[in-house]
Order: sequence, then structure tokens, then C-alpha cells
Amino acid sequence: MLIIPCSYIIILFPWTARRYIERIAEKVSSGGNNLNPSSREVVRWMHKIQEWDAMYLTLFHVPEKYRLYVSKFLRRVIIARMAECPDLAGAYHCKLREAYDIDDKLKNAEVSRRSENHLVRLLDEVELKLGETSYLAGEEFTLADVMLIPVLARIELLNLEEEYINSRPNIADYWVLAKQRPSYKKVIGKYFDGWRRRKTLLKTWCFIRIRSMLRKF
Repeated sequence: MLIIPCSYIIILFPWTARRYIERIAEKVSSGGNNLNPSSREVVRWMHKIQEWDAMYLTLFHVPEKYRLYVSKFLRRVIIARMAECPDLAGAYHCKLREAYDIDDKLKNAEVSRRSENHLVRLLDEVELKLGETSYLAGEEFTLADVMLIPVLARIELLNLEEEYINSRPNIADYWVLAKQRPSYKKVIGKYFDGWRRRKTLLKTWCFIRIRSMLRKF
């Protein structure tokens, strides 16, 4: 059961990752017409993966009692930062409004359905591509794969791999190889493979509970 709270924590600040990815894509695509076909394929896949918003699918698979608890904690953190930095009150107010908007959207099952359908379309296209090449943009590991791997890791963390990964043999084989990469083991596997997953989740959940009880936001 501890997997549920942490799967929520992973997507607390999706806008930060999104802005980083946008900057990477802009740098890669800045060459315009001078890009070779391989580079253009990398950029195409990067934008395609970025278009899927993983937040709602993730939150819809979090039991309501955990989701509401963490959501309340986050709002308190934002309010506390707002009080500490009145000059940034406007920015924090926007984040607070966004947090409430997310909670409202989670009441609409259609939002989850659209997110799931988008993911299915993306993975189906990935499955077809991986039937032709070893990686998304060809025979070499690229930034496109760097963006896809966290998507697959999120699916596994939510215990949805049977539905979304194992049902697609090319993606399943790709995922096995991806998890053998040293970079994966260092960045993701170190915290979420096997028993490490429960250790990381327990530490995360305890952190939230203790900070809430001590009212240290």
C-alpha cells in the first residue's frame, strides 16, 4: 500500500520537468532545416512524448484518502511559502489555484479517460516503431529514449505494467534492456527496483506525515 503515496509525490511538480524538456527540445531543434533526419526524428518523438500529461493518469490511480492527504499537505506548503516570501505571493497564489484546479478535474472521470486514451495511442505508436528499430529514433539511444523511460517507470510504479507494457512485446523487450542500462540503475533503479521501492516509498510517506504532525510546512 505504500506505493500509492509516493506515486503521487513523483508528480508533485510536473511543470518543472516540462520546462526542462522544452528547453532541451528547443536546443535540439534550433538547427532548423540543418537538422539531419535522425535529429528531426528525435525531436518529433520528444514532442510526442511530452504531449502526454502523466499527472492525471497517475493521480486517478491513487486512492482518494492518500491523494487528498498529500494535496492538503502541498497546499499548506504553498501557503507557508507565500507567507515567508510576500514578494512572490502572486506566483504562489497561481500555484495554489492550480492545485485546487487539479483537485476539481480529478472529480471528472472524463479527464482520466482522455489521459488513458492518449497513453494508449502513444504506446501503440511506440510499439510499432520498436518493431522496426532498437530505439525510438533508430539504432542509437537518444534523448527520445531518455524521455520514454520515465513514462515506463511510472507505469511500473503504479503496477500497471501488465496492461500497458507487457501487453506490447516490443515495449516489454525494450523495457527489460532499458533497466539494464547503468544510467537507469543509478537514477531510477537505485530507488525503485525491488525492495528499494518500498524503502523509498516509506521514507517519503513518513516525511509527509511527520512534517504534517509537526506543522512544518
